[in-house]
Amino acid sequence: MRNIAVITARGGSKRIPQKNIKEFCGKPIVAYSIEAAIKSDIFDEVMVSTDSEEIAAVAKKYGAKVPFYRSEATSNDFAGTGAVLNEVVSEYRQRGQEFDFMCCIYPTAPFVTAEKLQKAYNILIEEDGDTISPLVQFSFPPQRGYYIRNGELVAVDPDSMPKRSQDLEPIYHDAGQFYFYRMAKWGKPGKRMNIILPDSEVQDIDNFEDWKIAEMKYRLMISD
Repeated sequence: MRNIAVITARGGSKRIPQKNIKEFCGKPIVAYSIEAAIKSDIFDEVMVSTDSEEIAAVAKKYGAKVPFYRSEATSNDFAGTGAVLNEVVSEYRQRGQEFDFMCCIYPTAPFVTAEKLQKAYNILIEEDGDTISPLVQFSFPPQRGYYIRNGELVAVDPDSMPKRSQDLEPIYHDAGQFYFYRMAKWGKPGKRMNIILPDSEVQDIDNFEDWKIAEMKYRLMISD
């Protein structure tokens, strides 16, 4: 098997300047994703896809490769992860390199560990899956949420309002950390799998308040 880890770290973050290399609990946040990928011993190639020389320098310092920079088309605010990964796959193919599995790891995912990557990969192999990603349960049941319409509260699901939380079916959302793909099924429908993470090891980091919460959760995780 030949496997690649792709860490998607574009420059130009606006809400948190230099977000992907901002110090998080003692080192640049992208370093956690790089180190987890390397330590997992799953990947033949651990690379960072970026348009920034500064991010590239940090990535190389922590052991990742930056064999090429992103194109203009995948460096703007509207470029999705799929377009970035397609570009990476295409560039490697032009260089005569193919991979059996690809793992996309986000650069602001300090909760990703080598053990989580190994667990996900093993499930994918053992259960013959085509893609796997981590999920986390909503901490409050979305069924009991509200819309605000014309200044008034409207229940999302009126039938769920009188029910106890424990009687409602759990709903999960993407943990926003990593995604494994079997390259033979890349871009095609396939068997989707998941692993469930605890809420204490998941945090979207979109603003400075999120950043503080993530640091608290991370310190709690490593203290266990």
